[in-house]
Amino acid sequence: MIRPYEVVYIFDSTLEDEAITQKLEEVHALIAVDGAEPPNLNIWGRRTLAYPIRKQTTGYYVVANFDTDPEKLPEFERALKLDEHIIRYLVVLNDEPPTPAQAPGTRDGDEEDN
Repeated sequence: MIRPYEVVYIFDSTLEDEAITQKLEEVHALIAVDGAEPPNLNIWGRRTLAYPIRKQTTGYYVVANFDTDPEKLPEFERALKLDEHIIRYLVVLNDEPPTPAQAPGTRDGDEEDN
């Protein structure tokens, strides 16, 4: 059964863009499923980390949405753990559609008076 997932990668910021693209292609080949679309990438770029990780203060962020068979995830996560250029990653299951983006400073139910 194919399910939707989302993964956030934080790469070493010293890597070139071409090297990051190549690493993404390699790890996404592990989760490829016949008939499924290729991962949808949202590249955030280089950003300052909230706290140092492995003595680094910046990282290259990439968010990927993909559909795959859950049986492929252990090998996928193993490859991510072994890659020394991936500082952190987080894989989550997307059972529901993504929540719509809200304007900064607003909360649910807040309405502006004009």
